[in-house]
Amino acid sequence: MSTVRDDRPTPAVAGVAGRRRWLFPSALLHEIDPDAGRSGRPRRTARDWIVDFTCFVLAAAIGLAAADTLNGDPHTSHSLAVLDQVVGALACAAVWLRRRWPFGLAVAMIPVGLLSNTAGGAAMIALFTLAVHRPFRYVAWIGGVQLALVPLFYWMRPDPDLPYAGAVAFAELLSVTVIGWGMFVRSKRQLMLSLRDRARRAETEARLRAEQAQRLAREAIAREMHDVLAHRLTLLSVHAGALEFRPDAPREEIARAAGVIRESAHEALQDLREIIGVLRAGEPDETGRPQPTLAALDTLVAESREAGMKVTLDSRVTDPATVPASVGRTAYRIAQEALTNARKHAPGTEVTVTVSGAPGEGLTVSVRNPPPEGEVPPVPGSGQGLIGLTERATLAGGRLEHGADASGGFRVRAWLPWG
Repeated sequence: MSTVRDDRPTPAVAGVAGRRRWLFPSALLHEIDPDAGRSGRPRRTARDWIVDFTCFVLAAAIGLAAADTLNGDPHTSHSLAVLDQVVGALACAAVWLRRRWPFGLAVAMIPVGLLSNTAGGAAMIALFTLAVHRPFRYVAWIGGVQLALVPLFYWMRPDPDLPYAGAVAFAELLSVTVIGWGMFVRSKRQLMLSLRDRARRAETEARLRAEQAQRLAREAIAREMHDVLAHRLTLLSVHAGALEFRPDAPREEIARAAGVIRESAHEALQDLREIIGVLRAGEPDETGRPQPTLAALDTLVAESREAGMKVTLDSRVTDPATVPASVGRTAYRIAQEALTNARKHAPGTEVTVTVSGAPGEGLTVSVRNPPPEGEVPPVPGSGQGLIGLTERATLAGGRLEHGADASGGFRVRAWLPWG
């Protein structure tokens, strides 16, 4: 699975970087806030200028101290001392290029530091910069070469104040210390960047979780809308069709059908208003009508019978009052959708609704209808309700099966956990 890298700085990091940019190194600021370096090479911050000037002064101070020692050495000619100081001055000036070419400067300082005594400070600064800005493999090669050349340097130019072994040991220890210090600074920067990436991933994951929660809520609302409105609108369609094809029906039957149409339209409008209210408010309305549970199954069957369906309810539930509300609501929606499908795809048939179960065994809901008599025109969008029922049962921890049986009829059977 591929991931898309988000280079936008987190709000906390962006705020600190915006208020105190001068406290950050330009390289680190470029990693934290990529917008700061899109115009090209990162520009030095105030901190960079202070650090670079300090490094230049330190390299120059070490060079001047070495120049005094060099001038008092009787074994070094005046011309060689002047040449050494010129090379050292150029090496100190090259310290200002250490951020742009850290590897190249460190490589160039190997022969310069070997030939010039006054370039020792600049060579140490270059080694430190390499350890800060480049991975360890570069530091290992360059640092290893410099450590190997230290005995050769003091063999060529013995220190007038220290013995050979002491001078070599001091120089080796100083070089290792500089390398370790530079690697420590680099590790601190890498730690800051890793914390930045971790905070960015946490924000991204939080945003994805929020989007997923919104999507799941919308899917739940869509399923609820389908389950409720499909049942109501099917009742409207059945009674409106009866009035259309039987205009000479008795007055009492017409009045009863009109009453069912009015009541179903009112209920559908009320359900739609509640769902739209949830979409607007972003959360369920605590004052809305209670959601149907298993106890409302009798009312559902009565409504279907008033619509002209032949429905038989067989309830064999042990202690139905203890059925959890979520399980009862899922069972009600499954029976409601199955009755709606039977009314659309097998009109005029007798539908059997069976509900059984006990605590610890689970709740089983089965809705079966025989094959319809004659041809039934196909209904657009068939199968979507069964997909929603399967997902609803799965989310409740149960399972749902549907399909034709041996007699040619259709059966929907669901098992839901209980206890």
